[in-house]
Amino acid sequence: MNNFLSKIKSRKILVFPYVFWILGFTVVPLILIVIYGLTDKNGVLTFENITSMGTYEHMKALILSLLLSLISTLICLLLAYPLALILKKRGAGAGRFIVFIFVLPMWMNFLLRTLAWQTLLEKNGIINGILSLFTLPGIAVINTNYAIILGMVYNFLPFMVLPIYNVLVKIDDNVVNAARDLGASRRQTFFHILLPLSIPGIVSGITMVFVPALTTFVISNILGGAKILLIGNVIEQEFTRGSGWHLGAGLSLVMMVFIFISMALIAKYDSQEGRTF
Repeated sequence: MNNFLSKIKSRKILVFPYVFWILGFTVVPLILIVIYGLTDKNGVLTFENITSMGTYEHMKALILSLLLSLISTLICLLLAYPLALILKKRGAGAGRFIVFIFVLPMWMNFLLRTLAWQTLLEKNGIINGILSLFTLPGIAVINTNYAIILGMVYNFLPFMVLPIYNVLVKIDDNVVNAARDLGASRRQTFFHILLPLSIPGIVSGITMVFVPALTTFVISNILGGAKILLIGNVIEQEFTRGSGWHLGAGLSLVMMVFIFISMALIAKYDSQEGRTF
């Protein structure tokens, strides 16, 4: 009995660092954001910081963020799904190796990857330099919405590929072969077998791409030349360049609504995936 109690105590001690980490770096910062977001500079309770999202400037930044995030997420989905299907057909060993090669650039710092695209896309950059060698007209992509979308797709595409690939790999090939033996065409097999069974991975991928794309500010700062303000830029400026911590926290609370919705979707479809497979 004493040995059993000692084992329980030792396990509780091992859990303590994780509890400390969660409290210190997750719970406490969230509590501070809520306090700052619901108070003014004098510490008086107010909802103006939250309702300020309805102003023209903030609503414009939010709508643009939603638009660019949706476009980037759609492009990632259109690129990732065929790639995940190809990786599935290559087999487990080859597929995992290709996934590793595909994810390898993600080991590089996020800021460095984005700066690399700035070097490629700028007016006197590498791409325009190559085009000039062939006497072709240059491209003016830098500091535009197109550059921001390109940066989002490049940085977040692996987060779309991995969950879709993981779901497709779990689908038994015998299910697909049975559908083909019963006379289903490739199109029917895809829309009635593969696509429905891969919905949990698609939803997870959409969430993992849409949320960081919606809240990003580094990509728009570098590839947008700080001329295109997304809602992430507005919040970042309130915290770093001004003294609007309360306003920035209020806007962050509004953005957290999207995160909670995405977490609910992940929990729902993850449970469905467990029942399916």
